[in-house]
Amino acid sequence: MSPPLTTTPLIVAKFGGTSLANPQRVRDMAARLVASHAQGARVVAVVSAMGSSTDELLKLAKSVNENPPARELDRLLATGEQISMAVMAMAVEALGVNALSLSGRQAGILTTGAFNKARIADIHADRLMKALDKGRIVIVAGFQGITTDGDITTLGRGGSDTTAVAIAAAIKADVCEIYSDVEGVYTADPRVVPHACKLDTISYDEMLELAAAGSGVLQMRSVEVARNFGVVIHCRSAFSDKPGTLVKETSTMEQAIVSGIAYDNSEAKITIRAVPDRVGIAAEVFGRVAEANVNVDMIVQNISEHGTTDISFTTPISELRRLKPVLAATVGRLGAREYIIDETISKVSLVGAGMKSNPGIAARVFRVLADSGVNINMISTSAIRISVVIEGDKTEQVLQSLHTAFGLDSDELFEETQLSGDELAAKRAKGR
Repeated sequence: MSPPLTTTPLIVAKFGGTSLANPQRVRDMAARLVASHAQGARVVAVVSAMGSSTDELLKLAKSVNENPPARELDRLLATGEQISMAVMAMAVEALGVNALSLSGRQAGILTTGAFNKARIADIHADRLMKALDKGRIVIVAGFQGITTDGDITTLGRGGSDTTAVAIAAAIKADVCEIYSDVEGVYTADPRVVPHACKLDTISYDEMLELAAAGSGVLQMRSVEVARNFGVVIHCRSAFSDKPGTLVKETSTMEQAIVSGIAYDNSEAKITIRAVPDRVGIAAEVFGRVAEANVNVDMIVQNISEHGTTDISFTTPISELRRLKPVLAATVGRLGAREYIIDETISKVSLVGAGMKSNPGIAARVFRVLADSGVNINMISTSAIRISVVIEGDKTEQVLQSLHTAFGLDSDELFEETQLSGDELAAKRAKGR
């Protein structure tokens, strides 16, 4: 549905779990919404589950069933955001502004039927727009939607980002503000590289590569939606009024060679040893993997020797439960020797539009790693990205060395001021 023509700013604001970790933070975020409303903006908020609620719900599910049915798990996990939306609406009402909370279903978010990682198919925003026209602040539960059969689905980890950007696209919002615990997009994770520099602007393509490479600022699918529909994203801190980073189409004549460096320690490396080298073998292997609905990232097939070859690929550790039976069956069917799983790896990626026109970037990366005594297990490249798989315990050393080598260091040190020790530990454990 197309909203009516108006000069009133239309804002979608998304708040992550850290921003809503306790009642005081909920009240603080509600005050932000009310302030924007008082300045004349029409405001939609998309909320994640409070704090670590999703992890607690997942733990609850596994306490009664180690392999919970995907449909029932989605019904359970969706309740976290539904609690947040109701609490946020109450906080807004307490500040004297009418609010309306909507679940994914009530907000008209239709999805595919892939439980645990559904994709948004369409948004019918009529009810949402009517509430805005009445002067209400609308609070939408992120991370969830509903199928045409009426089943509740979730969009995968970080799915509230995609909810927010998709709603912004559907209602033609002026901006989609993504609030988190950092002030924007940095040249590297500032908790690992203290001299990382905050970017004022970054292109969709660069942000998409960073998100795919493990940057925890935005979910990759949210950036895809933003690029496809021209949604301007403003990544900013929930605890500061400072400008953040704008993610949008850029037209800078001369960009930096490298815009940012990301890492991902949530993937495992799978190697299938001594696979018979014949036509169609890779199609058979990855066809079986696809049938199990398992995502694959980097792929390397070695040169054939004595009629066999090794095939290696990376996949999220969270996919291993579904993948192991497929690997066992595939090894037996193909007559391969064995499969090996390595969960101790880390993927480090350099991203920058300037790579297109600057030869020798890969050579510099490899030289820095060699000088640091770091062995490279796998390599993958695109026009604006170079990714390497290394030993996980070398990640911090490699990030800092590459960041300095490519002139990305800032004179200022990043200071973490808004998270408790427990919250910091939880974030680091997730590789963000």
